[in-house]
Amino acid sequence: MIIGGAAGAALGGPIGGLLGAAAGIAVERGFVTPARLAASENDASRKVAFTVAVIALSAKMAKADGVVSRDEISAFRRRVDIPPAEVAQVGRFWDLARQTKDGFEGYATQVSRMFSPRAPVLEQLLDLLFYIAGSDGRLTAPEIEYLARVSDIFGFDEADFQRMLALHAEEGPRPWDVLGVDPAISDEELRRHWKTLARDNHPDRLIADGMPEEFINAATERLARINAAFDSMARSRGMVGS
Repeated sequence: MIIGGAAGAALGGPIGGLLGAAAGIAVERGFVTPARLAASENDASRKVAFTVAVIALSAKMAKADGVVSRDEISAFRRRVDIPPAEVAQVGRFWDLARQTKDGFEGYATQVSRMFSPRAPVLEQLLDLLFYIAGSDGRLTAPEIEYLARVSDIFGFDEADFQRMLALHAEEGPRPWDVLGVDPAISDEELRRHWKTLARDNHPDRLIADGMPEEFINAATERLARINAAFDSMARSRGMVGS
């Protein structure tokens, strides 16, 4: 409780306000531990901010089209490692975030300032929001508008957003959409780009950059999609040593 309140006060802004209002529930549920907060203040603050931002933005994402479906809540739980005994607590935090008067832009802006623009950890967060939005079978116009605004706040340009939109298309993404490259890219450039993506999106790298360990399953899945897309393009080209 004391650590949760202190973390909220240190963060300030809408994230700190939500954390404080939740009376330190982020600590109680195990997402934020004394050991983590004993690390550097900046590192701890970023991990706390990321966790709270994910919950707040996910809750508001689910509400973007006016209807919070069971599919959207289940999608959040599939991507975030929540122990069964702590589901009720996370549910209360979700409800608090959904009901708060603070708009989603404040949460997105605050967490974006803790990372560089277009940082892989921010793309990981945005990918989770896309996943939740599409969990009921389709992306609605209000949800796409919401995602586009968050993407813009995170520093992504229109091309980045269209690429991420393609990743979550109903018909499934094409390999070059996953990698964010032109289909005509050279073999050498393709391999170089894939290695950079794989390095930047490795779960260990994302955790070091401020992503809490509870989101490792989603990060691992994302890296698997990147590697599978490269393998598909490499095989189709007959690349040696792919």
